[in-house]
Amino acid sequence: MSHPTHTRDQTPAETPDRRQLLLMFIGLMTAMLLAALYQTIFATALPTIVGELDGVDRMLWVTTAYILAATVTMPIYGKLGDLYGRKGLFITAIGLFLAGSVVGGLAQGMDSLIVGRVIQGLGGGGLFVLAQAIIADVVPARERGRYMGVMGGVFAFATLTGPLLGGWFTESIGWRWVMWFNLPLGALAIASAVLFLKIPARPRAGRRIDVGGMVLLTIASTSLVLMTSFGGHQYAWGSPQIIGLIVLTASAALAFVAVERRASEPVIPLALFRRRNFVLPTAAGLLVGVGMFGTVGYMPTYLQMVAGVSATTAGLLMAPMMGAMLVTSITAGRAVTRTGRYKVLPIVGSVFIGAGLYLLSTLTADGALWHVCAYLAVLGTGLGLSMQILVLVVQNTFPVSMVGTATASNNYFRQIGASLGTAIVGALFTERLVGLLADRLPAGGGALEGGTNSLTPALVQQLPDALSDVIVGAYNDALTPVFLLMVPLSLVSFVLLLFVKEAPLATRIEREIDRDAPVPAEASAGPANRDPALVPARPST
Repeated sequence: MSHPTHTRDQTPAETPDRRQLLLMFIGLMTAMLLAALYQTIFATALPTIVGELDGVDRMLWVTTAYILAATVTMPIYGKLGDLYGRKGLFITAIGLFLAGSVVGGLAQGMDSLIVGRVIQGLGGGGLFVLAQAIIADVVPARERGRYMGVMGGVFAFATLTGPLLGGWFTESIGWRWVMWFNLPLGALAIASAVLFLKIPARPRAGRRIDVGGMVLLTIASTSLVLMTSFGGHQYAWGSPQIIGLIVLTASAALAFVAVERRASEPVIPLALFRRRNFVLPTAAGLLVGVGMFGTVGYMPTYLQMVAGVSATTAGLLMAPMMGAMLVTSITAGRAVTRTGRYKVLPIVGSVFIGAGLYLLSTLTADGALWHVCAYLAVLGTGLGLSMQILVLVVQNTFPVSMVGTATASNNYFRQIGASLGTAIVGALFTERLVGLLADRLPAGGGALEGGTNSLTPALVQQLPDALSDVIVGAYNDALTPVFLLMVPLSLVSFVLLLFVKEAPLATRIEREIDRDAPVPAEASAGPANRDPALVPARPST
């Protein structure tokens, strides 16, 4: 039986010299930092922003607009990058992000602010995906681990510093600097891409854009994000609006599958799902996203309402989680580069994630703050061992001609997990909290003016001890059981990752030797062999 051989575009480009690679990497990380910061930086600035712009009733749209635009564009950027090259797309994505920053910074009302956030999201969706794919273009798989580890560290750093920066800008020089400070960073990223990013051009002849697939994916993603954002908050889960969004999501998803089966260049090729090392890490990444964003989204509220700390202090108390994530992400990446092995790391990471979620579920209202910090550090350790390594597993499964599409699809489902995690935890937390407050507070809310909907950390601290203790206890007892409910997600992730098939990563020298070697029979067997683009690079053994 003969096997297909590798073509040039199935192998990463020649590794740049160390100085050029370093300068290019700084530009990529600057762009990723921008995108990562803007998932968290508005958390502390938002109350002031919507108050000044008279838009408290539309506060949710400031966050949802960015998440929605970024989510729906991720697979599109990945596919277009594989078809036409990534350098121009990367510069365009940065430009869109900066344009959105200008629109938002000049906003005089909520409408223009939301438009600016949409434009930012249209660029931000490409920054993560294209940065990860560009690393795969120019760095051999074996050496890629350390760079992916640093990417994970940048994400952890941004998640920690975003709320702190947002609060500092708001309290000092004004919230509009949340937007303005992007401009010099974005200019640096564009200059680095123009001067140092050297990626081989891709042939354009005969390439057809999957417009139908992109439209249907946008509809399905939009309705899903809106459903998870509004369900249980703005609308009840059983309301006609949410039921309509559920039906629209399912209908668009089914139509998308039908279109992708016939498309010559599908935006998310269905053949990806025939590869074990795409399906399992992607599913595990979605579950990791649920746990991470469900925790990051609501632990600051818990710390303010239960521990009685300020918003800034609550952000600082999240530092152990992000610090552990930063250290373990970089350490894991270096370990992959040194050994070429990666399977055990996310498996161990899922254990830490499960342990961290369980420990958080044991928190009590009168517990010491160091318990919270320690438990968050355990969770952060698991996230650092998992997040970027799962992307690396997916990238190692496909040739460079497919790595952008595969990376984007993996990130897309992780972003869906983040949206689901925030929504599910929020719905469960809110439902339990409302019920506990109704059961435990005196009829009519006691001394609460405006009822339980008016509760703020400052108000709770001013209440009589008897009433304050009831509210604090309700917040604790409403959130901590939700962490316990998420523990099975880590167990499912653990089981899935046991079945990942590890192919040791090749060094640059091994890659050059094996470039034209035949692909092992295992790689070419099965349905995926009908699509030569899905034959993975030959693993070095």
